[in-house]
Amino acid sequence: MTKFIFITGGVVSGLGKGILAASTGALIKAREKKVTMLKFDPYFNLDAGTMSPYQHGEVFVLKDGTETDLDLGHYERFLDQDLTGLSNVTSGKIYSSVISKERKGEYLGATVQMIPHVTNEIKRALFNLAEQSNADVLVAEVGGTVGDIEGLPFLEAIRQVRLDLNGKDVFYVHTTLVPFLETSGEQKTKPTQHSVRELRSIGIQPDVIVCRSRTPMTKQMREKVALFCDVGIEGVISLPDLDSIYQVPLFLEEAGYGEILSRFLGFQGEPNLEKWQDLSQILREEKPPVKIGIVGKYVGMKDTYLSVIEALRHSCLKNRVDLKVQWIPSEKLEGEGNLNLLLSLDGIIVPGGFDRRGVEGKINAIKFARENGIPFLGLCLGMQCAVIEFARNVCGLKKANSTEFDPETPFPVIDLLKGQEKVKRKGGTMRLGAYPCKVKKGSMASEAYGSDLVWERHRHRYEVNGDFLSLLEEKGLTVSGIYPKQGLAEIVEIPGHPFFLGSQFHPEFTSRPGRPNPLFDSFVKAAKRRANQSWKS
Repeated sequence: MTKFIFITGGVVSGLGKGILAASTGALIKAREKKVTMLKFDPYFNLDAGTMSPYQHGEVFVLKDGTETDLDLGHYERFLDQDLTGLSNVTSGKIYSSVISKERKGEYLGATVQMIPHVTNEIKRALFNLAEQSNADVLVAEVGGTVGDIEGLPFLEAIRQVRLDLNGKDVFYVHTTLVPFLETSGEQKTKPTQHSVRELRSIGIQPDVIVCRSRTPMTKQMREKVALFCDVGIEGVISLPDLDSIYQVPLFLEEAGYGEILSRFLGFQGEPNLEKWQDLSQILREEKPPVKIGIVGKYVGMKDTYLSVIEALRHSCLKNRVDLKVQWIPSEKLEGEGNLNLLLSLDGIIVPGGFDRRGVEGKINAIKFARENGIPFLGLCLGMQCAVIEFARNVCGLKKANSTEFDPETPFPVIDLLKGQEKVKRKGGTMRLGAYPCKVKKGSMASEAYGSDLVWERHRHRYEVNGDFLSLLEEKGLTVSGIYPKQGLAEIVEIPGHPFFLGSQFHPEFTSRPGRPNPLFDSFVKAAKRRANQSWKS
């Protein structure tokens, strides 16, 4: 029988419920149990693919092509295992399935209602993942906060699960905020009390309450929460702000959370936490800085490029350097005056995106990196901008562009994928998920990967136009990665440059702590070399 751990949140959003869920999974895996994870997202979109990054952060792509909430990225990174679309369930998927069944006549004679039809569909998704994964433990996070109208069906469904399983094999963890009032100089537990009361009114009694705060809670504060929320003192876990999300699993273990999980799991013995201990040791070390500029169009929110930042952190930890990120809005680089600020950088990343806003600034930054020997990594749109820049300024095609930005360009070096011109629906219709890439021997990419065939994840509609490949290569842009089935350019690079490489795919999605993606690792190595030269000079 699969055991179920449900993670809920209260008071406010953004408390790190996803990190707690991922850390819970990591601590279970450290106890040699097979674990899988699921995110219940109450929004009515079928998936995250059509949402603005300003509203919901980045869209994370699974290997099977499912576009998901960014918390799935945390799950994969902390578990170091790939998940599938079964691990992301939205209200849109649930209601779509219920309505489809009603139209097919599967509920003949019944008035279709929230209970039991919608809640049964939610539980069906949960139990289906448990069966398909054959996991010992399934950790499910309920998005949003307790009290949200759209989240109520999911809370009712997870309440029913304990009843369905006769009160066994079900564990509830609730995350809340314990604010600090500057005026009185004390922490306040009242928001936590109200949040737990709201949860209990639904019929869910938490087994553990994880209290988020700026600083650790006193024992007196924890006792107060235990008394008013009917949870043993050992079940009130104080989780203050930490320097790194990768310190959370060890912190929770030391706070007694791991022991509580062990009792629930029936685990005997010591967990294997060596990986997290090694990471924690590296995090504490003094390391020389490496300054990386991210030239993007969505730099107002850190979650927009979350996987890019995490992939950089993984590589910086491996290379024993301290990551210093400089956010550069690409629109500010559309003139020539601001480009000199790029000279102080040790490396430049141009990440993915859509539409033409800020694209010319990205192209200017790439030109500057190419001409000044600054390590450059282009991701998806960043790789396409590198091709446009090279076509314009090296191949002499001054009006080269992507048909996404200029449908009338005489030199469409970037164009729609074959078949995409017929696509009318936006959701789930891009080139999505993991595809093979054949890597050219002797290239930067080959040296990075150490393999001639790799699999990486995609999310795009446009590609390098094959009609221009011979000219680009003739002028010195090497196509070092190809999708074998269609001959599509997957990686481009410039030989002789300290590091100049762009990938059509998103290598950040497969990076893991302790096992960074090879392209990010090679990029950071090159940035470290440039930083070393700066230190010596």
